[in-house]
Amino acid sequence: MSHTILLVQPGQKPETRTYSDYESVNECMEGVCKIYEEHLKRQNPDTPCITYDISQLFDFVDQLADLSCLVYQKSTNTYAPYNKDWIKEKIYVLLRRQAASSNP
Repeated sequence: MSHTILLVQPGQKPETRTYSDYESVNECMEGVCKIYEEHLKRQNPDTPCITYDISQLFDFVDQLADLSCLVYQKSTNTYAPYNKDWIKEKIYVLLRRQAASSNP
């Protein structure tokens, strides 16, 4: 498990920047999904059950002004930066794995 810092800037203004930290890359990717789910809940406050597909999630990621991760590299004792495309790939792998384990 590698400590991971998620950097998010939803709008163009620097004041919209936030960060979150996670114990692993997978936890961080789940965090990105949760950010999107919270966005959907704000957009649809009267809808009790909201569903979405991965393309909608990726569209959301793409429309963020900035989204990146810093992942701890034990071998060099540094954090390596990763961009939106890397994050989308990791989310895809995570969700595919979750879908496979829920449909044995």
